[in-house]
Formats: sequence, C-alpha cells, structure tokens
Amino acid sequence: MAQSLYLWFPGNAAEALNHYHSIFGGKLEMFTFEQFERTEGPPDAIAHGVLSGPVELYGTDAVEGEDTVNPKGVAISLLGVADGTTLTSWFEALSQDGAVLDPLAHRAWGATDGQVVDKFGVRWLIGFEDGH
Repeated sequence: MAQSLYLWFPGNAAEALNHYHSIFGGKLEMFTFEQFERTEGPPDAIAHGVLSGPVELYGTDAVEGEDTVNPKGVAISLLGVADGTTLTSWFEALSQDGAVLDPLAHRAWGATDGQVVDKFGVRWLIGFEDGH
C-alpha cells in the first residue's frame, strides 16, 4: 500500500487541491463539511479531499484550533516518480507564485533535482536520473 500525505489547509483546501490536480492530473474528489454532517466548520469547507493518480494527496480545511500546513525541515519527495520532462513541468508549475529554493539542475552524482516551496507553503523535492 502506498503512503500519502494528509494536509490541513487554513480554509483554502479546495483551491490547493484543485491546483495540485491541475498540475499532476489524476482524479480529485472533495467532500464538504455539510456532506459529512460535520458542524465544527463552514458547511462548504472541505472535510476530506483526495487526489489520486501519479501524485496522491489528501487535504482538509482545518477547524478552529488545528494547526495548518507549515512544514519546516520536510519536503514531499517526487524523486523518479515520472519521466524527466514530466517532473520538469511539475517543478515549473509548482514554482508559479512560489519560491525556488534550489533550481532544477544536473548534479555531480548524475541526477537532476531541485526544490521549491509552492504558493501554499508546501516544499517539494523533485528529481530524476538523467536520461530517464
């Protein structure tokens, strides 16, 4: 069974999950608090979202008192999960309105990689073996 990341967003889970869906493709399902009969947040807030496909993520809108996405010292690693052309396009898309920490570049050990923090504050490590 594959492991996935579950992210708590500060009220913008739908925007974030739709953004990731536009980059990675796959299938996106989102369910509101109202659909799950939850009352601790706005009825239209996302109670549970699932992006399945080449990149799998879960997301929700945090309720009052819950911490939200603010990763420090951690990155989502997309090393070798797709071909170099695809990974390069993902890096560029995640860079839009984000911050490139380490440009996507060829490394001495024969791979290409880089790091970016996207506009939602999520850090990504993206890389591939050259020629793949």
